[in-house]
Amino acid sequence: MAERPPYFLRITVTAIERAPKRDPVIRFDAHTNLPNFRTTQFRDVRRTHHELEKLCDHLIHENAECIVPALYPNVTSYGAGTEEDERTLKYNMQHWLDLVCSNPILIRDPELVHFVESDVGWSPMHSRGKPFSGPKRRAIKQFAPPPDDTAELVDARPIAKGVYLLASDVHSKLNRESKARRSLALSETDLGYRLSTLPGFESQPGMANALAKLGRVMQSVSDARTAQATVEVATLGDAVQHVADDAYVVKETLTTRQIVTRDYNQAQNATRSKTASTGRMKSTSSISSSKVDEALLSLEEAKALEQALAAKLARVTSNLLLENRLWKQRTSIELKAALKTYARKQIDSERRVLAVLESVRPDIRNIDASGGLSRLGRERVDRQGSYLGPSQTQDGDSWSGIKRSNSTRSAAAASVLVHQPPPIAVDSPGGLGNLQAGVRGQETDKVDARNAASILAAS
Repeated sequence: MAERPPYFLRITVTAIERAPKRDPVIRFDAHTNLPNFRTTQFRDVRRTHHELEKLCDHLIHENAECIVPALYPNVTSYGAGTEEDERTLKYNMQHWLDLVCSNPILIRDPELVHFVESDVGWSPMHSRGKPFSGPKRRAIKQFAPPPDDTAELVDARPIAKGVYLLASDVHSKLNRESKARRSLALSETDLGYRLSTLPGFESQPGMANALAKLGRVMQSVSDARTAQATVEVATLGDAVQHVADDAYVVKETLTTRQIVTRDYNQAQNATRSKTASTGRMKSTSSISSSKVDEALLSLEEAKALEQALAAKLARVTSNLLLENRLWKQRTSIELKAALKTYARKQIDSERRVLAVLESVRPDIRNIDASGGLSRLGRERVDRQGSYLGPSQTQDGDSWSGIKRSNSTRSAAAASVLVHQPPPIAVDSPGGLGNLQAGVRGQETDKVDARNAASILAAS
């Protein structure tokens, strides 16, 4: 007999529709083999981001044994309406739906069926909400945690709370840094405007041309700084904020488990108390039959509640052990990817700024015959070894000397080892003379910024 294929639910985001001042609409296709769906394929399903928020809240409150990933916001730091925002939002929605559909417990939720199959609009039909909410939940959090023999989950909640607080603090600091970078960009714009007004007061043609070019360059640098501030928050800031939101969901899920554990302990105490009360009734000679029936019925209800809570606690504990490990692994992967993207974007931004600044270098050098340094009261400088070409090209970065290839690090290290002089023994015959000759030979070599940066990058 052939084995039944595992149940699955695949949702593919096809497009994001965004209208001005309205909630974005996520369009997706769904394919499943779950028996509670009326068909296997659903084409062009449309749901607003607010409906996704309601689905996320429902899954969190109704599935205490699952760590539901936090939903991404409906706009990124790139700004609504931009191409980067639409691309990032589409990737985020697809990533969140993939995480939800990969959970075998969440795909069996009845509300997920209604979410996919509803024609227009969707709201949870059967939602019980949090076990405790509002002031009562906050009051319960003030109590000491109940006794728990699962050490991994006991330690997991402080870890999740620490991640939440740390990520929130990092996000606020990144926002402050971005604001400072934007303020720097405004100052550079003002500086560029002021420099562009100076050529009218300059009699030397080379100096006037250099000041005009420098003013335009500073305004271009300001634009690059503004774009860098936006990219900084959009790549690392949004990722850190999502880590904080995810950690908050984990913390609340583990809090719900503590509430279930406390309810189970209370049910155990109630069962013991009613068992002892029933035992005292047996030793009493005169007691009405109605009181006996009432005590036995109360004892049976207490035992049934205890068994139900014991089964729920065992189910929640066993599944949260796995979910907690998956959450740590997922957070690590997402943070590493965000840091990698952030580093690449920052390098590209700094290279763009450097390329813009280098565009004014020939004008500065050509102010006069001495390379533009006579205005500073310096002597004539030989410009024969100066490099006037752009440092940022398709072949690589000329400042570091590293080519843009997969073996850049090994090539740079090999070049440093090849040019490294052999050691000279001073105490050997003629060693001191050889050392002095080597020093005189090194003094004749020109070590400019490009070679120095290459050696530092490879070390």
